[in-house]
Amino acid sequence: MFFQQGIDHMKNTIEKIFAESIAVKGETLKKNLPQIMKTAEVIMEAFQAHHKLFFCGNGGSAADSQHIAAEFVGRFQKERAAWPAVALTTDTSALTALGNDYTFDIVFSRQLQALGQKGDVLVAISTSGNSKNVLEAVKQAKAMGITAIGVTGGSGGQLAGLCDIVIVAASSKTARIQESHLVIFHTICQLVEDTLTK
Repeated sequence: MFFQQGIDHMKNTIEKIFAESIAVKGETLKKNLPQIMKTAEVIMEAFQAHHKLFFCGNGGSAADSQHIAAEFVGRFQKERAAWPAVALTTDTSALTALGNDYTFDIVFSRQLQALGQKGDVLVAISTSGNSKNVLEAVKQAKAMGITAIGVTGGSGGQLAGLCDIVIVAASSKTARIQESHLVIFHTICQLVEDTLTK
């Protein structure tokens, strides 16, 4: 009996999680369709002008940064030329040196200062919108003439007020935000690839 109750609880939990994730994605789409389209356009324009795309974020958002940068450098669904996308989350020597010698707050902004140029694009990912090192990267981007796109959740946090474009997942739960972020990024990848790959 106890085991059966455990199975029933698991089944209900699974169904609840999936239903919640689907609902959040639907609400996120309703609230962000123009911003998603504009983000794809900005990235396409940057690539066509031979500029670079940067990503930054912490934890799961760092993983998303690496994942989506790899989709652009490699391929998403179509064979094509490589596009210049860089995750500022991957160079362990730079990250640890900057964090140790300065402060963790500048681990992304300092790399952007070294590698970026006017006309590039930064995708700054923070589920809360308040990650200090992500905010510092956006401030650096603005100072350099780099377009800043914020991808966040909840109320948008401080990130919402700093970026040129803001995409806000319609949830305050980190897991649901991250799930929405992934479908947003995959959508952008497909839009860019479909348009630029003939």
